Amino acid sequence: MTFVPFEMERWQSIHEHAVDLNLSESGVHPLTLAELVELADIERGALDGLLLEYVQSNGGQLLRERIAAIYPGAAAEDVVVTNGSAEANFVAAWDLAAQGGEFVFMEPNYFQIRGIAENLGVPVKSWWLDQPSWDADLAALEELVNEKTRAIFVCNPNNPTGRCFGDEFIAGVTAAAERVGAWVLADEVYRGAEHHGEETPSLWGSYDRVIAVSGLSKAYGLPGLRIGWAVAGDGHAERLWARKDYTTISPSALSEYLAGAALESRARIALLERTRGILNTNWQVLQAWLEERADLFSWRAPEAGAISLIEFRREVDTGALAEALRRDESCLIQPGCQFGLPRHLRLGIGPPKARLEDGLDRLARVIDSTVLADEQGVGS
Repeated sequence: MTFVPFEMERWQSIHEHAVDLNLSESGVHPLTLAELVELADIERGALDGLLLEYVQSNGGQLLRERIAAIYPGAAAEDVVVTNGSAEANFVAAWDLAAQGGEFVFMEPNYFQIRGIAENLGVPVKSWWLDQPSWDADLAALEELVNEKTRAIFVCNPNNPTGRCFGDEFIAGVTAAAERVGAWVLADEVYRGAEHHGEETPSLWGSYDRVIAVSGLSKAYGLPGLRIGWAVAGDGHAERLWARKDYTTISPSALSEYLAGAALESRARIALLERTRGILNTNWQVLQAWLEERADLFSWRAPEAGAISLIEFRREVDTGALAEALRRDESCLIQPGCQFGLPRHLRLGIGPPKARLEDGLDRLARVIDSTVLADEQGVGS
């Protein structure tokens, strides 16, 4: 079987540490270890005495209890701690693929699960959000779901649109799944990064075949801890835990300890407040930049996440534009072609404000020297 590379992650993996400015990142600027220690009120002696051993492979009791507390009705035994939400997605998709059938995949989306399915030979049906509103067409989902459907995969809040979907969406998705006994995997890694401050409801608890996936990378500003999780009830967490024996086995002892401190209720609130402060400040910067170029772009303001999806009002090769920006200005962005949206760009709004402003200046120069220069040349 031909291997399908993960185009978006390949682009970032190759280039993100070789550029001056990275606007392809979809989380807020990370904390330093010292900042986390202060925010979470961690005693330095506890770190000095930490034994760097193999920890419990599905995550220690305290960390799983603190994760479960985020999901009403969940218990520690419903939680599997993983190395990032990417591992949680992987073991869940791997397990569901082994059960046969087809996947229904929300688009646009983070393409990891679609790529896993393709590499495992699982048929995938695309469920596209409406453009340009990015509303969820629940009637279209009903038409796609049938007796062959093994799982429906959604991302809420959504990457790359920044849309948040509420109770009507949850009811529609779970009703479609329940009609045929399908699973729902909800990637909720941006939950907690809502700009307005009201946390998006989780799909967890809406239906007994829901797997909710999240982690500390996006909403918490702690991507380097590589802590994610899957919450799955009715004993299904043990199936995912068994798959994990074939992947990373256990979390890092240091990461698990720090994650447990970060998810203590007071520290969690402080981390999410920090994230929202960064996002609300930086969205104003990007919005002003876009309004100056309203003849060039259309957009819908994101409701969550350190990302904004913008669309050129004309045909533009955004892949070539992103490459020119990387090559000529040492700045990385995400071309929409990597999400099946060739006229779009996904811009990260999570870095320090001055770096965002610098990156937008560099992007403007490349647009002026490529897109606008080409149009002026055609008209001369």
